[in-house]
Amino acid sequence: MAETVKYLEKLIHEMHKPEAEIVARAFQTGLKQLWREQVLGRYLRGQITRDKAMELAGIDWVELAERQHEAMLEDLEWALKA
Repeated sequence: MAETVKYLEKLIHEMHKPEAEIVARAFQTGLKQLWREQVLGRYLRGQITRDKAMELAGIDWVELAERQHEAMLEDLEWALKA
């Protein structure tokens, strides 16, 4: 918690914005990230189509999730062979 307060104080100082505005923006940013993670997880589990995931999260995020998923599968395959 102390580290979070440090981040908040530094942002207030550097952005010259009120604490309430920074907290609101942090909440919005975090909420967007959680939503994006949920959408991408649903896509990777086959619950929604790629097109729907791109519509909801954006093509860049879908492509990144695909690359990360593929890398994880390759690592898992390698570990199981060892």
